[in-house]
Amino acid sequence: MARQPLFDDLEIGEIALQLDDQEPEDVIAWALDTFDEDRIAIVTALQADGMVILDMAYRMKPNIRVMTVDTGRLPQATYTFYDQVRERYPEARFEVLFPDYREVEEMVRRHGINLFYKSVPLRLLCCHVRKVRPLIRALGQLDAWFTGLRRDQWASRAAIRKVEIDHDHDGVIKINPLADWTKEDVWAYIEEFDVPTHPLYAEGYTSIGCAPCTRPIQPGEDDRAGRWWWETNAPKECGIHCPIETGGFEHEMEAIVGHGSPENGPVH
Repeated sequence: MARQPLFDDLEIGEIALQLDDQEPEDVIAWALDTFDEDRIAIVTALQADGMVILDMAYRMKPNIRVMTVDTGRLPQATYTFYDQVRERYPEARFEVLFPDYREVEEMVRRHGINLFYKSVPLRLLCCHVRKVRPLIRALGQLDAWFTGLRRDQWASRAAIRKVEIDHDHDGVIKINPLADWTKEDVWAYIEEFDVPTHPLYAEGYTSIGCAPCTRPIQPGEDDRAGRWWWETNAPKECGIHCPIETGGFEHEMEAIVGHGSPENGPVH
């Protein structure tokens, strides 16, 4: 079913202003009341912020849709934790998104299995094939999605609103209930409500992604330093939440999609 826009930019801007000083639970409740339950989902990598969103939403609507992307390169600890989360929230409708195997095969054939270490554009290409493309396909079936983004996480996220039109993903409504929370707020909620947490946090990880691209941080480093630590002056983003305009991987992506899976159409 094609997405029918429910709001224009002016309307969603007014709603964002109204919700900006509201608690996360109020923002979640607004979204659950506004969108059909089959057209809204939590998208999470099962990190602390996303787990808080899941816990809050589950208390209001246990059958909430929950989507997570399996890139094929995740740590084993993430798969184990996923099963624990399913047991904790048994009524939630969990969905695992996978990359198109033909796109992965073509990318690896062209650039090797560990292409992300070679250059920033190739790392972004890998993120796009394994993570962004599967999400784009899933978002095409939604009217709104929840994220655990916070303004204090990274400079590229400093201006996010609690509710906004995601023009990078065909106008789907993006809901960021924790936008004005701090890391301390997140962990205080987790402790108060005994929310399950990824086991790698106990090993010094502060941002958890693919196994080859994530490490524990060192003393004095910021929380995103464990992502793609070999890169210099590069964005600590994969392209899901913040568009990254490098020009370095667009031609490669077009070639991969055109060669590997033409039915998917153009890359957005």
